[in-house]
Amino acid sequence: MKLWGGRFEKSTDKSVDDFNSSIRFDSRMYKQDILGSIAHAKMLGKCKIIPQEDSELIQATLKEILKDIENGKIDFEIDAEDIHMNIEKILISRIGDVGKRLHTGRSRNDQVALDIRMYLKDEICEIKKMLISLENTLIDISEKNLDTILPGYTHLQRAQPITFAHHMMAYFQMFKRDISRLDDCYKRMNIMPLGSGALASTTYPLDRYMVADELGFDEITENSLDGVSDRDFIIELVSCLSIIMMHLSRFSEELIIWSSHEFGFVEMDDAYSTGSSIMPQKKNPDVAELVRGKTGRVYGSLISILTVMKALPLAYNKDMQEDKESIFDAVDTVKLCLPVFTQMIATMKINKENMYRAAQGGFTNATDMADYLVKKGIPFRDAHEIIGKMVLYCIGNNKAIDELTMEEFKNFSPLITEDVYKEISLETCVSGRNLPGGPAKERVLEAIQKGKDFIKSQINK
Repeated sequence: MKLWGGRFEKSTDKSVDDFNSSIRFDSRMYKQDILGSIAHAKMLGKCKIIPQEDSELIQATLKEILKDIENGKIDFEIDAEDIHMNIEKILISRIGDVGKRLHTGRSRNDQVALDIRMYLKDEICEIKKMLISLENTLIDISEKNLDTILPGYTHLQRAQPITFAHHMMAYFQMFKRDISRLDDCYKRMNIMPLGSGALASTTYPLDRYMVADELGFDEITENSLDGVSDRDFIIELVSCLSIIMMHLSRFSEELIIWSSHEFGFVEMDDAYSTGSSIMPQKKNPDVAELVRGKTGRVYGSLISILTVMKALPLAYNKDMQEDKESIFDAVDTVKLCLPVFTQMIATMKINKENMYRAAQGGFTNATDMADYLVKKGIPFRDAHEIIGKMVLYCIGNNKAIDELTMEEFKNFSPLITEDVYKEISLETCVSGRNLPGGPAKERVLEAIQKGKDFIKSQINK
């Protein structure tokens, strides 16, 4: 008989049991469910809502159940519906009527709201560790490539020369913001809903603050209706995860392009590449492609939970059971992608010569040539027009700007002198951009140091 079956005259149809059950996916919250129940039982005893000896027996037995689950000694039952009922049923089977006292003053509604918050708080901490590992790898790559010049792009057209270190540190900033978003999400998640009951709290004199303190929550929810029906924290987390995946996907797209023969900027290590079943020469960047593909999967989880929640009246509705598969899959996907992506970029070969050769083409020093004329006293718009004509001339004569003779330069402006060759060299183009946030070596070193300080601050939290 179901623990809630007193009002019913007929047993639930087996197909309904299967349809209604969530144990196949919410069983992963067993630890959080038991820890929450231990804190609840401890509070019930302290507040004299149940006898102290019953409270202590419940706590001790729950700890034994946790140990048995972790040792693989317990199989969960589908007809017990979910992890909460499974744990309670096991508890009652072991200590009888004393176990029936555990659910005093709470509902599955506030119980599941507690469990999912606890579970996702732990997952946020794990994902942050993975992001920090990725950030460390980006810093390591950057430190080794402070002088590696490649073209920066806009519209996927060669634009201006930068360094590979500067490019990698751009991604560092993206993942830094991701970590910050997870921190913010954690703050709003770290609010304890137990005590909200089914929707209207309870008549028992619960000490909600005690339970919050026992479980490491900063605050308690301030409205019982909201406490059981709020899933903003799930939507916010899957939004954060979607942005993480978007950043990984953008990075993957560049790596896929860069590893093509047409670019040849990087080559993936054999351990992070695959071949073709028919074409023996192929070396495919499948890891990067799969990360790019799995991004859509996480986006799907975001749309799924938004759609589930969009029209639900207060308070709890069974629709909300659908929140877990979406968020669990999103968490699992991000945790699957981050470590393998980190190792992929840590082991990839960087073809510095190809990068430099690409930066020499495409007139990436054209802006610097215009700036050269500006420094000679020509208004920028006039300089822009002059260099546009110079580029057109170079295209027609199959030359780079720095391959022009002084006589050819003079045809465009008599102000151009021999110093132009140094001023428009790739090295000068990069080092001259010495503003905070720019690609000059000393500025990238500053960015790397700030990155290290950020990582240290996260580790010390």
